[in-house]
Amino acid sequence: MYRYDEFDRRFLDERVAQYRDQVRRRLAGQLSEEEFRPLRLRNGLYLQLHAYMYRIAIPYGTLSPAQLRMLGHVARKYDRGYGHFTTRQNMQFNWIKLDESPDIMADLASVEMHSIQTSGNCIRNTTSDPFAGVADDEIEDPRPYCEIIRQWSTLHPEFSWLPRKFKIAVSASKKDRAAVHVHDIGLYLVRNAEGEVGFQVLIGGGLGRTPIMAKVLREFLPKKDLLSYLEAALRVYNEYGRRDNIYKARIKILVQSLGIDKMREAVDAEWAKMDHTPLDLDNETVRAIIAHFAPPAYAAVGKDDDAVFQAAVASDRKFARWMKYNVAHHKQPGYAIATVSLKPLGTPPGDITAEQLDLLAELSETYGFGEVRVTHEQNVVFPDVRRSDLPAFYNALAAAGLGTANIGLASDIIACPGLDYCTLANARSIPVAEKLGEHLADREEEVGPMKIKISGCINACGHHHVGHIGILGVDKNGEEFYQITVGGSADEQSAVGGIVGRAVSSDQVNDAVDKLLDVYVRMRCEGEDLPATYRRVGPEPFKEAVYGAH
Repeated sequence: MYRYDEFDRRFLDERVAQYRDQVRRRLAGQLSEEEFRPLRLRNGLYLQLHAYMYRIAIPYGTLSPAQLRMLGHVARKYDRGYGHFTTRQNMQFNWIKLDESPDIMADLASVEMHSIQTSGNCIRNTTSDPFAGVADDEIEDPRPYCEIIRQWSTLHPEFSWLPRKFKIAVSASKKDRAAVHVHDIGLYLVRNAEGEVGFQVLIGGGLGRTPIMAKVLREFLPKKDLLSYLEAALRVYNEYGRRDNIYKARIKILVQSLGIDKMREAVDAEWAKMDHTPLDLDNETVRAIIAHFAPPAYAAVGKDDDAVFQAAVASDRKFARWMKYNVAHHKQPGYAIATVSLKPLGTPPGDITAEQLDLLAELSETYGFGEVRVTHEQNVVFPDVRRSDLPAFYNALAAAGLGTANIGLASDIIACPGLDYCTLANARSIPVAEKLGEHLADREEEVGPMKIKISGCINACGHHHVGHIGILGVDKNGEEFYQITVGGSADEQSAVGGIVGRAVSSDQVNDAVDKLLDVYVRMRCEGEDLPATYRRVGPEPFKEAVYGAH
C-alpha cells in the first residue's frame, strides 16, 4: 500500500496546526458558526442531530494494521467505542466533541490518515474495487491510478469550490465491485484493439433526487492522458455547472441538460487547448506509484495445505457455509479473498467496535500481509488469506462475533445512519435494516444472491436506487414511511429500480419485502438475479403482490 513521503507528512502536520487554530478561534468566539462551517466541513467535521460527526478518508478503501488500531483508539478515546463504515469506503464517528477534534486529526496523521475533503464541494475520496490487485478477472491493479488521482485532487486550487461534491471511482475487472456507474466520473481500465491498456471514461452518474447512470464520455483514453483529461472534464463542470440550485448542481444534471454528445464536445475542446505537459503521466512516475502496490511474497503451497482446508469444510458446517458465501477466488494459487461481514443479525450495518478493529489488525498480520480493504457495501475484505489458514481465521472471527456468513445475501443490507444520527434524514434506516435482516435470515438459501439497500432520505447515502430491492424513508405528516423500489443494480448491469407503489409504514416493510421475494422466487429463470427477472417480466407482478390487483 502507499506510504507517505516527507511532503505528505509535512502537509498533514501543517493542516493539523491550521485546523487546531481554527477550532481555538471558534471556541473563543472569534469565528462565528457561519464562518467556521466551511472550515470544519473541509476537514470532515459535520454537526449532526446529537453531536459532531467526524468522517475519515480511507483512500480506495485500504487500511494497514496501524490504521485499524488507530481507528479503534479514536473509537475508545473520543467516541462511544465504535465507528461506522460508509458506502464511500470512509469511516464515521458520530459522537465527537468539537474541542477534541484537532487531537483526533493529529492522532490520525501519525498513521498517515486524515479527514481532508471528506465533505464540501470538492473532489471526495476516490473509491475502487475492494478485490483490486488480487481479483482473477482484472486487467491490472487499479489502485495506483486511484493514488495518482488522490495526489492530483487533494487541495487542487481550481477545484476546491466546485458547484457540488464530486466523486470518482476506478475499477479494472469484468465484475464491477465499485459501483462505477453511479459516480460523477467512473473509470474502467480496458484494452483497445491494439492490446494497449487505458481507460474507458464515464461521466454524469449519481443517485440522490435524480438517479442517473453514467454515460460513456470516452471509449479509450491512454494512461498518460488521465489527469489532463480529468482536469478538462472538471473545468467544464466548474464553469457550466449550476450554482443557483443545490439540487441541480451535480455534474449529472449538466450532462443531462447538454446531452452526452455536447458534453463530450465541450470536454474535448477544453482538453485540446490545454497544455498537457505538466499533467502527462510519464512511465517513471507511474512505476514509482505502482511499486507501492507490488504483490506480497506469497508462499508456495502444496497438497498438505489443501488437505487441511478440505478437512475443515467437511467437518464444520458453519465454516463450510462461510466459505460458500464469504470467500472468493484469488488469482494466486493457494490463497483466497475473504470478506468479513459487518452485518451480524440484529446489528447496525457497517458498525464495528474498537475491539473488533484491533482484532482485524491482528488478524491481518497473522493471516495476511498487513492489509485490509473496506467495501462500499460496508464490509471488510482480507485480500490475501492462505487457504490452509482459513479455518483458523474463521474461528477467530466467529469468536469475536464477526463470523456471519451472509455476503451478497438478503441480510447483507446496506444502510445509511438515517434519522438516528443524520440531520438530513426523514426516517430511520438502522432499525428497519436490523429487523429486516433478522426476518429474512431463514430465507437466504431459498432466495440466493440479493442486494437490499436502505436510505433514510432522498440523498441516497444507502444507495437504495440501485438495490435489487431499495427502501427509501419518507416523512408523511410527521410519521416515518418507506417507499420500495425493485430491479435496481449497481454492478456492470447498472440500473435504477422502479417504484412499486405507495410508501408503506415501518411495520409493513418486512411483509412487503417477503411478497416481492415470493414473486422473484416463483418467476425467475435459472441463474437469474432479481433485476434480470424484473426486466423480463416487468413491474406488474411485483406491484400486484404488494398492493393487490388494480
